[in-house]
Amino acid sequence: MNQPTLTPQANDSIRIREALLGSRIDTKPFRADETLAINPLTIAIPDGGCVVLFRYGVVVFFGMSTAQETQFLERLQPLIQEPHTSPDDELINLRIDTAQLEGVDAQGCLWLHDISVQRLQLVAEMLARSSVLSDDEARLTKTFEKIEPLAQNLRKRGKVGQKKQVLLTYIGDSLLSQQRMVGRAEVADKPDLLWERPELEGLYLRLEDEFELRERHLALERKLQVISNTAETLLDLLQTQQSHRVEWYITILIVVEIGLTLYELFFKGH
Repeated sequence: MNQPTLTPQANDSIRIREALLGSRIDTKPFRADETLAINPLTIAIPDGGCVVLFRYGVVVFFGMSTAQETQFLERLQPLIQEPHTSPDDELINLRIDTAQLEGVDAQGCLWLHDISVQRLQLVAEMLARSSVLSDDEARLTKTFEKIEPLAQNLRKRGKVGQKKQVLLTYIGDSLLSQQRMVGRAEVADKPDLLWERPELEGLYLRLEDEFELRERHLALERKLQVISNTAETLLDLLQTQQSHRVEWYITILIVVEIGLTLYELFFKGH
């Protein structure tokens, strides 16, 4: 397997940039001769550096200049579904030293023993998962802020105070976030490459701890559960209120019908 060509930046560090570009990236158009590895797809850059692409919308650049990144993003643009207008990104410096413990130090610098493709893939995957979690955290925070007043309104006034379609939207947001975390990014699962390179598990565990992936994932699951339960409860109450309202309409119609029948029998009969 070919090794990526990485050019150190200032102070002998290698620049890493991660960005969440959209909901999905089509990785099929990339040629086999420019591919260093797959799962996740790793692309070699002719002038130095490499890119790791994730179908769920994340790209991670290693050792590339701003101009190289911009040129590659222009190539990616037609392949992105639901592109973000202002993509969130993160920068981190990478240094190579076999004497250092692999992982992120107190100054935020990432240390690796070498720049093998598998190590870069693992770093990219952890950065990508962190990015997906950040995106879900921001989305769910907004949903949580919208749904909290509904619960307060129910407690104070005993009314739902929202339309059925809006509540279904909240439930849909929760389901979509769950699908992203479990079905796409697989945040809670170990990366597949650890089956082939078990010696990288120590690095994986340190990066998982550094980015607090497990804790953030559990916190998101709890928030998702609260949002889903609240929306479903309010929806059930709303449907019950609507059922009661229909029952009252039917009762009124029956009373009116009885009244008309009595009128026909007694008043018109006389």
